[in-house]
This record gives sequence, structure tokens and C-alpha cells, in this order.
Amino acid sequence: MGLIRSSFLFLFGTGCGIYIAQNYNVPNIEKLVDTYLKKAKETEEIYRKRKKDDD
Repeated sequence: MGLIRSSFLFLFGTGCGIYIAQNYNVPNIEKLVDTYLKKAKETEEIYRKRKKDDD
């Protein structure tokens, strides 16, 4: 019984996801994550403490 229920929920979720992706303007998550990681890296480099040279 559990296998049938979980399979049904998986197929239902997949079908809903396909419908939403085809009929609505869904943002590309990979591009969003890449953009935010680049911004975070730039911010980290700007505010990074500088190392002291003891030479």
C-alpha cells in the first residue's frame, strides 16, 4: 500500500511540475544560484581582512 501511495504522489507531483513549467514563467534556478554565489564571492572579497606581511 505504501509503494502505491508514494508512487502516486511522485507521479502527481511530477505532472504538476511539468504543467507549471510549461504554463507559467518559472525562473531558472541554476542561473539564480550562480548569480547569488558570484555576488557572495564578490562581497566576501571586498570585506575580507588583509593578511599582514611580517617580512
